Amino acid sequence: MSDNGTPKQGISPHTMGNKIARVLWAFAYVLLFRWTPRPCHLWRNMLLRVFGAKLHPTARIYPKAVIWCPSRLTMGAHACIANDVDVYNVGGVTIGAHAVVSQYTYLCGATHDHEHVDFPLVPKPIVIGDRAWVAADCFVAAGVDIGDGTVVGARSDVFKDLPSWSICVGSPARMLKPRGLGPSDFDPI
Repeated sequence: MSDNGTPKQGISPHTMGNKIARVLWAFAYVLLFRWTPRPCHLWRNMLLRVFGAKLHPTARIYPKAVIWCPSRLTMGAHACIANDVDVYNVGGVTIGAHAVVSQYTYLCGATHDHEHVDFPLVPKPIVIGDRAWVAADCFVAAGVDIGDGTVVGARSDVFKDLPSWSICVGSPARMLKPRGLGPSDFDPI
């Protein structure tokens, strides 16, 4: 790594062990994950845990979701990743309790250093807070933190952190209004 935290020229940020694990996961995904019936959440959770995912037993990942690296995925109680969500979790993705990521959303956990001649990969984590909802067909950029209880409107693009308990829409996503609900309106998680 260089002084600014980016990989040195020509050096991959991925270890050989990580690369091998992702190849094995690709085979397991095709053979044991993708074809499973929708209700088989326990099977998919078990398979993801074998590959290092940190999932609450009630987390739900649907069979057509694409998970780039299971060991970099963390999900809380009753969190959900819908079909056709692409989780490119190079820097890690954390999805809080009761949070939902809807279909066709792309969680992009890495970017490139555009100031460097080789455009080295720069992994950055994505955090989606408890009770948040990322609606259909959104793009969430690397390093973004979506606050607890926040709703991101369909087809929005999230490039910066979003505040808790708000409704955010647009490209780039911005706060439209407070959500009007708060943690005190719900039973404890």
